[in-house]
Amino acid sequence: MKPFVSVIGTIFIDCKGFAAQAYQPDGRNLGSIQFVHGGVGRNVAENLANLEVPTGLVSSVDRTGLGDEVLARLARVNVETKHVQACEKAGMGMWLAILNENGDLAGSISQMPNLGALEAAVKQHGDALVSESTHIVLEIDLTEAIARETLTVAHRYNRPVYGIPGNLDIVQKHPDLLDGMEGFICNNFEADQLLGIDFTHLGRADQQAALAAFAEKHGLRQFVVTLGENGSVFYDSHTKEAGYQPVFPVKMVDSSGAGDAFFSGTVMGLVRGLTLAEAVVCGTKVAAWTIESPENNCQTLRDNMQADEIFQQLFVK
Repeated sequence: MKPFVSVIGTIFIDCKGFAAQAYQPDGRNLGSIQFVHGGVGRNVAENLANLEVPTGLVSSVDRTGLGDEVLARLARVNVETKHVQACEKAGMGMWLAILNENGDLAGSISQMPNLGALEAAVKQHGDALVSESTHIVLEIDLTEAIARETLTVAHRYNRPVYGIPGNLDIVQKHPDLLDGMEGFICNNFEADQLLGIDFTHLGRADQQAALAAFAEKHGLRQFVVTLGENGSVFYDSHTKEAGYQPVFPVKMVDSSGAGDAFFSGTVMGLVRGLTLAEAVVCGTKVAAWTIESPENNCQTLRDNMQADEIFQQLFVK
């Protein structure tokens, strides 16, 4: 069966304000404002498609011109959207973000979509979409019902599931959702909450030990934590491989979308048969290219991958 990844997650429209000079939270700030397509699920689906992984998105969208634009963009990069539900309202979320003069997030407000349509779609079509897929990507903080139904059906068909958090609300209340998952990737602040320790300020060896202990407890095969500009740490419970991956030098434009990009690149590597250590190199590369883009997705991702020497070395063995 040829690889096909189904991504279950949200679609957002992001309103981003970029400060032209030193950002003043209590003052007026000149800069630029852009509306861009976003949402964790949508971002990952577009990234995977541009990384030449056949991909479908399971989500909901507004039955509006803006919703049509989202679907048209996904179609242009060959993301399958037959499981995207069109809603009269609240099918998509919105994210208001302010980026400071360095491209770092200075503040944000998120408005979640109504997840009822997505929940109904997963319940009604779960068997079909999972059976058609070789791998599942799950935005795990949607609803408990979506997460449990997806994981139950994936287990029935023996399909690996890779989890990416949204706000940790669901997974913190129900950490057993991670039990037996193929892979989970989060950032260090999320790891602080999930592991219940000051993970961020541990030394590298202690961070790796903490990952190993958590992964072994939950039967989680692969666990990766990103550390922002300090790289990432990872652990594979099957091979017992643990390690650290530094970042690549970048020119910061917009840091939002970097986590989704890292996840996408890493999952792409795993789907295509790389080891976890090799896959996180791909994730680090994709995150770097995305940070240099004003959008949530790097528009030259496909060309960058094909021209990159490290990518070519990894996939020509």
